[in-house]
Amino acid sequence: MTVLAIIFILLIFIVILIAMSIVQMQMAGIKVKDFVSFIKANDSLDKLAIFAKKYNEMSPQEQVIYLAEAEKMFDAFDKIPQSVWEDEYDKYKEVLEKYKDIKIMRWNEEREYELSKNVKKIKPKEIKIM
Repeated sequence: MTVLAIIFILLIFIVILIAMSIVQMQMAGIKVKDFVSFIKANDSLDKLAIFAKKYNEMSPQEQVIYLAEAEKMFDAFDKIPQSVWEDEYDKYKEVLEKYKDIKIMRWNEEREYELSKNVKKIKPKEIKIM
């Protein structure tokens, strides 16, 4: 009987702690859903930081996946105050730099393709020998 009473008291204590943490997050302006997505994005940040080191070896498909995952991670991090994730700032910055590099490289490739499509084909004139 005393074991059940101890378990019941512990469960009540755990529920109170969870409620207090939710109230503190709300007082800080953080929604619980945003915090959960931040926790998932934090795991994603670690994977993207490793992936960023292989940046030069990425195929175009891997670059697209990297860009999409990085955008999801950035969205989740934007909803949380920076003071919460300042320990991860170096990884975040590294992922952001690679994201920018890939975006610029892909943008340049698109522009080159469009320019090459729009350039008129110039045929050499016949050379007349006098």
